[in-house]
Amino acid sequence: MKAVAVFPEEKEIKLVEHEEPRLTSPTEVKLRVLEVGICGTDKEICAFEYGTPPKDSPYLLIGHESLSEVVETGDEVSRVKRGDLVIASVRRPCPHETCVACRMGRQDFCFTGDFTERGIKEQHGYLTEFVVDEEQYMNVVPAQLREVGVLVEPLTIAEKALTEVWHMQKRLPWWFSPQSGETNAPATAGAETAPLPENAGGREWLYRRAVVLGAGPVGLLGAMALVVAGFDTYVYSREAATSDKARLVEAFGAKYVSSEPHGVEGLAKQVGGIDLVYEAVGASGLAFEVMKYLDTNGVFVFTGVPGRKAPVEVDTDLLMRNLVLRNQLAFGTVNAGRDAFEAAIRDLEIFHTRWPEVVNSLITARVPIEEHRDLLLGKVGGIKNVIKLS
Repeated sequence: MKAVAVFPEEKEIKLVEHEEPRLTSPTEVKLRVLEVGICGTDKEICAFEYGTPPKDSPYLLIGHESLSEVVETGDEVSRVKRGDLVIASVRRPCPHETCVACRMGRQDFCFTGDFTERGIKEQHGYLTEFVVDEEQYMNVVPAQLREVGVLVEPLTIAEKALTEVWHMQKRLPWWFSPQSGETNAPATAGAETAPLPENAGGREWLYRRAVVLGAGPVGLLGAMALVVAGFDTYVYSREAATSDKARLVEAFGAKYVSSEPHGVEGLAKQVGGIDLVYEAVGASGLAFEVMKYLDTNGVFVFTGVPGRKAPVEVDTDLLMRNLVLRNQLAFGTVNAGRDAFEAAIRDLEIFHTRWPEVVNSLITARVPIEEHRDLLLGKVGGIKNVIKLS
C-alpha cells in the first residue's frame, strides 16, 4: 500500500510501498485512512529536526492528524463497528510499571518520556492507506462531520488546555456562577455552579476575557472553543485587520486584533484586562511580552514549541512579581487523553452547527498522496491543508 515515509539517516522523504497490516489480536481494529491533516510537526519531521522510526524500520511513516473508516474488527471489539468514522489518538503508553500516568491510560501525562507516538516517535503514522491499532485508541466521529472530522486532533490541544483551566480556576469561588437566570459554566466542561457572591458587583460574565495568540488551526479552533465556553475572545495575529483570517474570526463571534498597527500594549488596552491567554503560535518573545499584561488571578496556557533561535530578553523580575502578587498561573500542555478527544468531537459538532461555513473554510486544500511534497516541503499558504487518501 502507498505511504509517505521519512528516512532520517538518508535525509529523504519518499512515497513507498508499505506492507498492508492485518489484525493480529481480537481487540484490534483495521482502518481505511480517509484524510490526514498536515501541521508544523510534520514539516519539522520532514526537515529532520526530529522523528524516530520504529526500531525495526529504516523509515518512519508520518502523519498523526487522521480521519479513518473502520473496515474490520477483532472478535472482542465492542465500541466501534465496521463503517464507523473514527479519529485514532496519537500517543501510546510507556512500558514502565512505575509510570502511574501511563498505567491509568493517561500517557499524555507520561512521567518517563518513553512513550511512543504514531507518526512521530517509534510508531508508524497514518499517512498511508490502512492502519491497524487497538480499539481503546479509537474515537468515533458522527457521520455528519465527515467533511471536517480531520480537525478533531488539532482541536484536542485546546480541549485539554481548557479542561485544565477549569480544574485550576475552581480555586476561585465565583468562577462558575449563574447570574440573571444564566450560567457562566463552560458548555464544554460540565463545570459545577455556585451562587454568585453578593459583592460580585452584578456582572453577568465575570472575568472571562481571553486572548488567543496565533491564527493558525490550533489558535482558531481554540478561539472557537473559548467563544462556545462564554469567553469574550480576542485573536492576536500578524495578518491585517482586513485579511480573510480576520473576517473568519469575526464570523464566529471573536474579535481580531492585528499586531501590525497594535503592539502588545495596545492589545492589552483594547481587551481591558486579560484573564486567560491561550498561546498557539510558538513565539516565546511574544508570549512573555503578553504575559506582562495578564490580569489578577489570570491563567497563561502554553501550547507552542518554539524553535531554536537566538536568546530572548525577558523581564523575569516583573513576570515573577506578577505571578506572586496577582495569584497568576502558567502551564504548558501537550498531547491529549480520551476526554479531550471526546470534548473535541462534541465541540466540533457545535462549531459546525453554529458556523458551518467558517468550519469548512478552515480546510484550505485537499490533495492526493502523490502531491505530498508540496504540503510537507513547500511554503503552501492557507490554514489547514489535508492529504486525501480515500
